[in-house]
Order: sequence, then structure tokens, then C-alpha cells
Amino acid sequence: MNNLSVMRNPKHRKLLFSAGLSWMFDAMDVGILSFIIAALKVEWDLSPGQVGLLGSVNSIGMVLGAALAGYFADRYGRKNILLWTLLIFSAASGLSALAVSFTMLCVLRFVSGVGLGGELPVASTLVSETMPVQERGRAVVLLESFWAAGWILSALISYFVIPHYGWQAAFVIGALPALYAIYLRRAIDDSPRFEKMKSERRLGLSEKLKLVWSAGNRRSTIMLWILWFTVVLSYYGMFLWLPNVMMLKGFSLVKSFEYVLIMTVAQLPGYFTAAYFIEKFGRKFVLVGYLVLTALSAIWFGYSTSEGMLIAAGICLSFFNLGAWGGLYAYSPELYPTRIRSTGVGLATSIGRIGGVIGPLLVGSWIGGGVGIDSIFAFFFVTIIVGAAAVLFLGKETKGLELQD
Repeated sequence: MNNLSVMRNPKHRKLLFSAGLSWMFDAMDVGILSFIIAALKVEWDLSPGQVGLLGSVNSIGMVLGAALAGYFADRYGRKNILLWTLLIFSAASGLSALAVSFTMLCVLRFVSGVGLGGELPVASTLVSETMPVQERGRAVVLLESFWAAGWILSALISYFVIPHYGWQAAFVIGALPALYAIYLRRAIDDSPRFEKMKSERRLGLSEKLKLVWSAGNRRSTIMLWILWFTVVLSYYGMFLWLPNVMMLKGFSLVKSFEYVLIMTVAQLPGYFTAAYFIEKFGRKFVLVGYLVLTALSAIWFGYSTSEGMLIAAGICLSFFNLGAWGGLYAYSPELYPTRIRSTGVGLATSIGRIGGVIGPLLVGSWIGGGVGIDSIFAFFFVTIIVGAAAVLFLGKETKGLELQD
């Protein structure tokens, strides 16, 4: 079986591409923000603390969005909530172009974060529940690969648009996914598992929370919360600051964008290799292996001084980190039964987004306090190793197992 086997069923292919494009737009919005922050740092003379806050406020919205969307998707359907979250983040992104103050931009980025945080776990759950067992993990990793396409698109937009037309133009482009939601409404169906469950009594929030933390699910929940927190904290701490870190290493704004674009392209082969290995060797193999290699790449990047070393370390960081993300999204929905699947994944994602709030703020405060880039990336090395250890010792292998109903 190869990576394209999931493409043979037209219905599955349509769902994967339709959900994948919405995922790509999510990534484009987050990616553009990292470049806009670098431009605003110069234009608005932002302090390191303000840069960290602007990067974190998006994740604060994602904390709320992931938890709410997970609960509502179990109640009202994966498709309906996917559409609403897409509309929320698109509208807020477009309105961000009108921001005339730091505070106004922070408020709009919070609202955008609510939509972004809600869409990702719902889309992965929808794809996971629809695909056959032998292709499920690979399909979700391929879905996650659209994230790399979105980051590449954001890097291209930032490289060609921001220096010539300003950061506002980049935000206007971020509003385009609202039009895509009109198409998506007719293009996809809800998952068969959810449709089958609709006739059953719907659980209240307190009942869902009890089941997430029940004896049968507690170990998986603890593992997922640690994993999501460490992965998201390190990802947003490193990647939202990447253009700024390159500038701190002595490169110009445009040169920094150029190098980050090169590093971002490496995300795609990271996803595709993870998609191959996840059905061949299992979820734990991909997560533990790719996280350990991400940690090593992080410390290499932090201690690099030459131009060539920085680019090589950045390429490895993108390759292994985003491959691990693919495994994370494939693995999470497989650990819960259908009636609490979106709630369980949404809560784990929400805990992760708390890490996404803390990461950029930590980096901002450390840089403002004179802490070296090498020490900051050594911290991320330790953080990522903790996440890998949680999977190794607490995780269970789900390769080849049917989803629980």
C-alpha cells in the first residue's frame, strides 16, 4: 500500500481534499501572522513582550475554540461546526487588516483563534471517522500535510506581498476562505459514525467529561494532554518566532522571510514520510521517533552560528516537527469512542493551545531579558523529549484497530 491508496475511493478523496483545503487556509492564517509580527515589530516598534503577546493571543482564542468546537461537534455534527469555525476565523482575519492599534489587532486575533482552534480537531475527527481502518492513519497525516501547503503559501504571500503592499494586504488574503465555506457546505457529508449515533440520547457536558476521565480513558487522556501541551508549546514558541530569530541572528527582514520559506518547504516531505511509516510501523513509532529528532534539531538550530548550519538545522526542524504533528492528529481521535471523540480530542487540543499561549510569551520575555537563543532552544529540546516520553510510556498502539463506538 502506498501513500496514494487513500485516493482510490472518490468519496474519500473528495473529503480529504475538501477538508485539507480548509486546513491549508488555517495554516496560511497562522503562518502569515508570524511574518506580519516581524513586519509590525519594525513598523509599530513593538517590544519583545508585545511580540510575544500578539503571538499568544491567537492561541488564547484557540484554547476556547478547541474546547467548544469539540463539545458542539459531538452534539450538532462534525460538518456543521467545521463550517462555522471556518467562517469565524476568515471574517476575523479579514477585519484584522483594519486594525489601527495593537489592542484592536489583539482582539481580532483572539476571535480568529477561536475559529482556528475549533476547526482543526473537528476536521481530523471527521476524516478519521470516515476512512477505512487500514487507511485511517495515513489519511489523517495526509490531511495534516495541507498544513505545510498553507505555511508555504503564507511564506510566499509574505515574501512577495508584505514588503510591497503592506501587512494589511496579507490579512485581506486571509479572508478568502469565507468564500470556500459556501462550496464546502455542499461538498462534504457528516461522518457515518456520527450519523449512526444521532438517534442515541445525547450526553450532557458533565457526562462527557466524566467519560473522558473514566477508568478506561484516563491513561490516554493524561498522555494526550502532556503530548499536546509539549508539542504545541514548542511549536508556537519556535515557529512563530522564527523570522524574528533569524533577524536576531543578523539577517534582514526580507532575507529572514526567504530562509524561513526554504525551511517551510521541508515540512511536506516530513508529512509524507510520516504518512508512510504510520501504517507500516505504527503511531507510537512515528510520534516518538519524529519528536526525538525534532528535539535534536531544535538544539542544533539554537547553537548554529553559520548561515549554512542555520538553514540545515531549520530544514530538519521543519521536517521532523511537522511529521510528528501528522502523527499527533492521526493518533488522537483513535483513543476515544464516537460519542465523546470530538470532546476528548477538543479538550486535549485546548490544553495544547494553553502551551501555544505560553510558548511565544516565554520567548518574548526571555529575549527581552537577554537570554540567548541557544538557551531558549535548549529549553524546547527538554520540552519535546517530555512529550516523546509520555507517548513511549503511557501511549497504546492503535494501528489496525477499529474505532470504538
